[in-house]
Order: sequence, then C-alpha cells, then structure tokens
Amino acid sequence: MTKHRLSRSRLRRDARRMRRAGIEPMIIMDDIEFDSIAIVIFFRLIWRYRSELAPLGLALLVEAAAVALHISQPTWWVGISIGAAFLTMTVLIFGRHVGLSRGLERVYAAYLVAMIGGWVATATAIGPGKPPLPSILIIGGFVSALPWWVHRRRRAKVRVERKLAAWPELAEQIGLAGSRIQSAIVDLWGYRFRLALARGQTVEDAITKIGNVESALGARRGGVRIQPVPEQRADRADVRIIETDPHADAITWPGPSITSVTQPMELGLWEDGTPVAVSLLRRHALFGGVAGAGKSGAVNVVMGNLTAAADVIVWGIDLKRGMELQPWASCLDRIATTPQEACTLLRDAVAILDGRAEWLASHGLRVWEPTPDAPALVIIIDEYAELVDDAPEAVTYADSIARRGRAPAVTLLIATQRPSQRAMGHSAVRSQMDVRLACRVRERGDADLILGAGMHKAGWHADKLNAPGKFLLSAPEHDIPRRGRAYLLTDEIVQRTAERHAERRPSLDPISAEARETPLYAPETASEPPSPLPAARGRHARQEAASAAEDALKAALANAPGEGTSIGDLITATSMSRPWIYQRLRQLASDGHAVQVSRGRWRDRREDHSP
Repeated sequence: MTKHRLSRSRLRRDARRMRRAGIEPMIIMDDIEFDSIAIVIFFRLIWRYRSELAPLGLALLVEAAAVALHISQPTWWVGISIGAAFLTMTVLIFGRHVGLSRGLERVYAAYLVAMIGGWVATATAIGPGKPPLPSILIIGGFVSALPWWVHRRRRAKVRVERKLAAWPELAEQIGLAGSRIQSAIVDLWGYRFRLALARGQTVEDAITKIGNVESALGARRGGVRIQPVPEQRADRADVRIIETDPHADAITWPGPSITSVTQPMELGLWEDGTPVAVSLLRRHALFGGVAGAGKSGAVNVVMGNLTAAADVIVWGIDLKRGMELQPWASCLDRIATTPQEACTLLRDAVAILDGRAEWLASHGLRVWEPTPDAPALVIIIDEYAELVDDAPEAVTYADSIARRGRAPAVTLLIATQRPSQRAMGHSAVRSQMDVRLACRVRERGDADLILGAGMHKAGWHADKLNAPGKFLLSAPEHDIPRRGRAYLLTDEIVQRTAERHAERRPSLDPISAEARETPLYAPETASEPPSPLPAARGRHARQEAASAAEDALKAALANAPGEGTSIGDLITATSMSRPWIYQRLRQLASDGHAVQVSRGRWRDRREDHSP
C-alpha cells in the first residue's frame, strides 16, 4: 500500500467517499505518523480549552518565575512585595479603565495580584519548594480558580468564540461564502459581531439570509438582527444575536424626559438598553400598527412628555368619543370627539397657522420659536381613518397643516392602523410625515405603508414584532432598523400625570388667539386665496370674548351650590379652554373671590355659601 502524508481535509474527503460507497473507512499509519497526530491533537485540545486551563498555566508560570528568581536574585523579594502592593491598589482604583467594570471583578483581580505577588516574594526569599509554599500554591490556586471557571461572562465568551470559529464553513452553507468575522463582543442579552462581507456582497444580501443565519448559529427564531454599520464601508454589517429578549417584559415609564418641546423626548428603550429619543418639533409624526399593537401606549408616552413642557399646547381629536384621549382632557387645550368638532378644531388650527405665518412674514422671521408665552401647537389625531370617513372636509385642513405647518410650529401626530392612500383621504398627509413609528403589523406590505416604500426589503420587519409596545422608528436621526419598546403608562400613572401637569398648561398666545377668532378664510372658501387679516376687528372681538367669559365664570361660581360646581360645567358656561379656567380660578382664589370646595369643584367665597 502506498503511504501518503496525512492530511486532515484529505482524510475527511476520502472517508466521506467511502461511506457513500457503503465502506467503513479504516486508516493505516505507522508509529511516526500516529505520534505526530497525537501531538497535534494534544495541542489543539490545549488551544481549544485555553480559557479553562488558564489558571493551570498561570500557576506553572508563577512556579517557573519563582524558581528563576530564587536562583538568580533571592534579594529581590522586598521589591516584589512593594510592587505587588502598588499593583493591587492600582487595580482596585483604576481597574474600571481596563475592562473591569464591576466592583466584584476589580476585587477579584486585586486579590489575585496580592496572592501571586506575596507567594512569589516569599518563594524568591526562601525557595519555592520550602513547605508549605507548594501546598499553598496548589490549594490556593484551585480555590482562586473557582470564580474564573464559573464566571458567566467568561463562559459566554468562550461559547461564542467556539461557535463563531466555524463561521467560514457556515458561511458557505448559508450563501455568504467569503465573509469573515472581524470582532465579537458578548453583552448582557447575547452577543454581536462585525461581519466583513465578500466582494460583491451587500448588507441587503445578508438581511435576506437572516433565517439562514439563525439556523446556522443555533439562535432562537427572530433573535438575529443585521444592520449596516453607520459611516462605514458598504461591505460591513453588524450582526446581533439576542439570546435573552430585553423587551420580554413591559418597561414602566420613568417620568417626563423633557421640559421643552425643543428637546428630544424618550419614547422607550432600544434592545441594548439605551433610550429611544426623538424630536417632534416641526415634524409631523405617523404611528401605525394593528389593533392592540401598542399605538395608544406610544401616544400616551408622547402625551406624558408634551404635557410636561411649558412651551407647547396640545389639541386632541378622538372620534371614539374620547375613549383614548379623555384621560388627558385636563391637559388638552381642546379636544374633539365628534366629526363636527374635529372639523372645527382643524379649521381653527389652519387659522392659527395662517396668523402665525403672516406675523412671521411681517417681522422678517422664518420660523416660530416656541416659548411659554408663544407655545408650539401639536394636534394628536387618534384613528385618522375614522376622521376621513366621518368628516372628509377635515382632510383639507389636515392636508394644509401637513404641508405648511413646519415653520409656524403647528404639527400633526396621527395614529392609525393601516395608513393606505384611501385611509389617509387621498391627500398628501402621509408623505409629509417625517417621523414614522411602526408597531406590529400582519402583512409585509403594511410595513411599507407605515414606514415608506421598500422599507421592509431594507430590513424594517414590522411584521416580526411579537409583543405590544415593540416598535420600529424611522426618523432623520434613526435611519437604521432597530427594535425598541415603548414605556408603559398604566391608567393610574396617566391619571396622576394629568393631574400634576394640568395646572401648568399654557394658553394660546395673543397672535394665535386673535387669528383663531378671525380666520383668514372660512371653510367654504378654503380653496380661495386668503385675504388680509383684519387685525383690529379680531383684537376687539378677542377682548370682548375674554370679558364675556370672565363674567360668565363669575356668574357660574356665584350660582354654584354649596358643594361647588365642576370644571366641566365651568368650561360649558364660559366656552373657554380648561387651562384658561384653571388660570382664572387660581387668580380669583388668590384675590379671595373663589374657593375650591373639593377636588375639581369650585364656588365663590360669599357668606351665604359658607359651610
């Protein structure tokens, strides 16, 4: 029989051929070849289990160093002791800068440095074979190795390294032949690695192979994320494997994240634990997803933040008779629950937009800068499709706001299940939505309806979101598909937040209030060119309306029974907004003309009403 130099790949290839032929392979080799293979296998096993054998290697290295020092420099034990003490303190104080982020890890590293330094110093002075130094090295080394062996992050890193070591072979099987892994990091919820794609391969090619990557790496279904690397080469991709879903449980809302509408607000958390921050100033927003996917929860997060800002007024349209927005009624300057009210509200918003635009033009300004005295206006519309069906004339006003509302700081936030062209009233509203938030959808095409054409193919898989509150966010600063989960506001949190923020809500500025009272054009002439604003007549009308509302408020308080009258009754009597009512009540109370009998109920301070 002719002998050949033993090759692992050749042996595997020949063995596969023999098995396919029904022959169990037998390898005949001489003693020299067998010894060579044994040596190779031995060193391969040492390399494979190098992490587990690290304590043994360290112990052998310490023993060798002690023998060499005792023979050549036995008087160095003092310097070794001082150096070990200094290094121990350095690790304790500055260990966080070299990857020892946790305090327990720094303590363990400092303990090892102190133990090794003390043993080497003693062995240098008296000899490593002097009892009880050998026993201390063996027993102490074993005890010290236990935390290393059981450390979760070390075991996870070793497991990931061994799994990714097979990537070249896996890449050929899943259609990404030639790609290679550049670096890998283990985190709290799994691991991620930078993938260098072969020439001609793109990130989109890798995204289409997500299912294959899940199978090849043994990941759970839906546990792989592939996204491009920002500001890097086109043949690089970040691959993230989620082993423990960080969004498995709801995330309680921590409270408002802004004090001004000019600041980015936090909607929830990304999968890596960082906050999802987005700015809604001068940006229209579209929230979409199937019923029960978490749109209303996301709207609640937005409301909780907007009501904490003193430079924004919020109007609401809820054609489900206020079922969604009614809990925030005390913080809403206006709320519409019928098609007629919605149409009137949007008409007034267009009037405010025109009034602000004319004022900006007359003063040589380009944008309306929100302040507490001149707040921005955000209009939240829940289930926009209902508005299209029940009040089609309102679509004209919404379209005008969507196209022209950026500079005057009049913006829309629309929530709907499926924003098709028909559901959006065949208008340009959807195309003007600069912020898109997609909760779970049933069909791939619905992801494109919400986020934009071609987004699903680019990796925005809203149809794979598997829990209420999970979302994908597309905005100018968020152009990579990442999964987030919105904060959860329970009914109790909504009630407490609304009560806390109600009395601090701003009122419309005089320019906007005047424009609302005297719009540039009426609904029936909406398509006609606008005429100049009759400022003087609007100002007098506004003054007269405010005076009449003041008299109506005082009369309602004077006619209130002993238990007082409710805020809702005062709003009905004066036809003014809730913030205006609260402001006037505070002023009357400070002047001694009104008293709060109980929560939400007021009356005047007349003697005949005294208890």
